[in-house]
Amino acid sequence: MRKMHKLLLVGFWILFSSCQQQEATPLQVIQDFPKGLKEVSGIAYSDGLIYALEDSGNPNEVVVLDTLGKIVKTITIAGIANTDWEDLTFDKQGNLYIGDFGNNDNTRQDLAIYKVEKGQLQNNTVDSVAKISFYYPEQTQFPPNKKEMFYDVEAFFVYGDHFYLFTKNRSKGFDGTSYVYQIPNVPGHHRAQLVDKIITCSDYHNCVITSAAISPDGSTFALLSHSKVWLFQQYPKDDITKGKMTELNLHHYSQKEAITFTDNNQVFIADERVKKEGGTLYRLKLR
Repeated sequence: MRKMHKLLLVGFWILFSSCQQQEATPLQVIQDFPKGLKEVSGIAYSDGLIYALEDSGNPNEVVVLDTLGKIVKTITIAGIANTDWEDLTFDKQGNLYIGDFGNNDNTRQDLAIYKVEKGQLQNNTVDSVAKISFYYPEQTQFPPNKKEMFYDVEAFFVYGDHFYLFTKNRSKGFDGTSYVYQIPNVPGHHRAQLVDKIITCSDYHNCVITSAAISPDGSTFALLSHSKVWLFQQYPKDDITKGKMTELNLHHYSQKEAITFTDNNQVFIADERVKKEGGTLYRLKLR
């Protein structure tokens, strides 16, 4: 199986494997989340509001908050289970997408992204959503060998007509490798296309990818870990896999699971509450 991955990636010109390092501006604490919202795994920003979700074991709900972290409303997504919701994102038209692709054990064969139309976000209950399901053609065993646990995902965004997914590497002998998959933004069942790989760093606790977001103008995307942000810029409009990668050291460690752009120069970051730590909304200025 590992040989298969190597063969698939032969010929890819991977600029992201070389990374510049830069000190981040200090994280600014905005507000602790309400006590009932302790496992935030994804956030997305639109029209002055933050949309948040929690992962497996939590209700099939999207929580809407203001920019001070106060709950405005809760939207129930009826008819679908929260198997393991891990991230959410908006497209240019204001439609919301929920990534139900958490796959800690690399055993799932029911991976999906759900589309909530912009007009439905005014409701307290959404009765129907479009479903984009997919599979990884490189995975033939469920679970795979412990050295090939590449198929968990907690990070994605929409760019053009496609979703880009960044895998959370759970392999034995972690080396910072994340695979980048592309899926068309069309309802139906799709073969995910492996388009590239990214190498962060070799310490799992600081280097594994937990969320992703893209700026409103599409010129920058960001990946998050528990203590770092990687910015990707200067890529051609038709190929985000070619460009400049910059690592920002946050000098702050917590179980950070969510990131979203509020404008082209600023992101919000959220971490999960672990015992009495975390459960907080932060602001990070990029420039």
